[in-house]
Amino acid sequence: MKEPNFEVSMNEYLPLRDVVFNTLRQAILRGELKPGERLMEIQLANKLGVSRTPIREAIRKLELEGLVLMIPRKGAEVAEITEKSLRDVLEVRRALEELAVRLACDKISEEKIQELKEAAEYFRSTLKSGDITKIAEADVKFHDVIYLATDNQKLIQLLSNLGEQMYRYRVEYLKRSDFHQQLIDEHEEIIQTIETGQKDKAAKVVCQHVDNQVEAVIDTIRTKK
Repeated sequence: MKEPNFEVSMNEYLPLRDVVFNTLRQAILRGELKPGERLMEIQLANKLGVSRTPIREAIRKLELEGLVLMIPRKGAEVAEITEKSLRDVLEVRRALEELAVRLACDKISEEKIQELKEAAEYFRSTLKSGDITKIAEADVKFHDVIYLATDNQKLIQLLSNLGEQMYRYRVEYLKRSDFHQQLIDEHEEIIQTIETGQKDKAAKVVCQHVDNQVEAVIDTIRTKK
């Protein structure tokens, strides 16, 4: 197994098993542990400097989240990205994003509008780097500004949790450079509709924004088969 490029961050407030779980979870979501890759307890334990017990416990929790599959006679491996898992996550994201932009149209401040414009420009400039991790972080930052503008802590929390689950799909989408200009255009239209308070149009644009991601990733999944 190729060693993933991740580091364990020891948090004194978390039990070791939770630290290991969070570390492996992030490695899967960010693509450092790739779909179909076997999770070898001994190698992972050595890599993270822990015993096999917290590794085993973490793998069980990851299986419950659908990020890991247990294969008879083979053991654990990172779950493949499937059309079903993609649709399940992004259908929920679509509904929450629509709610977020509608609330943002009512509540966003001039300061947040400026932050949103700066986030869009940062995303545009980051595309030139070709660094998928940085591009994904810039895309997350753009949407986070909208979420914060809603001033709804429960919605912000739900979207934050969902964001972790959809990170791997976001990365797959952003690998498609043929969609980059479309993303830039969609970000600009989202800003314009929120700034002018056009709720229905903002909702339509953001839903199309998510739908385009679904179709692009599904196309990628089918191409790989």
